[in-house]
Amino acid sequence: MNLSLYTVSAFLIIDTDGHRVLAKYYHPKGHPNGESKKLTTLKEQRAFEKGLFQKTKKAGGDIILYDSHLAVYKHSLDLIFYIIGDPAENELMLHAALVAFSDAVHMLLRNQVEKRGVLENLDLVLLCLDETIDDGIIVETDSTSIASRVSRPKADTTDIVINEQTLLSAYQTVKEKMQQRIGQL
Repeated sequence: MNLSLYTVSAFLIIDTDGHRVLAKYYHPKGHPNGESKKLTTLKEQRAFEKGLFQKTKKAGGDIILYDSHLAVYKHSLDLIFYIIGDPAENELMLHAALVAFSDAVHMLLRNQVEKRGVLENLDLVLLCLDETIDDGIIVETDSTSIASRVSRPKADTTDIVINEQTLLSAYQTVKEKMQQRIGQL
């Protein structure tokens, strides 16, 4: 039985042509089973991604056991999102993390989750991934809280100008409130 928090081995986004859009492999040094020796070189990673894409390119599935890895995946227009874990991992937890990440990205990109949109907003997508998975540990499965932590403040908000007039106004307000409170005693 695996009692470790390290559940995710990799996170991938692959387009419908089989090309890598985003890939993040986790090899934590603090893992109880030691640092993983699987999928450490770029050549191994590319071969794994190519084979995984061949098995999952047709929509219809959610989960697959491929090359002694558990892969939970989700199609979105011209992209496929993957979370990779060990075969003994809880697939429901991996699926919950994937759905949370996917829904948060949909919220942030206003349902325009396609290759171009992901590449243009790669900073938001990476922040979303970091809010969901940290060094192979699933830290959040609520899509709204992920999106709220990642979202940028709106650009059209007005800046608060602090000058002598606003400071004087604030002082007068505090003075009046204090006088009212003292008068109540």
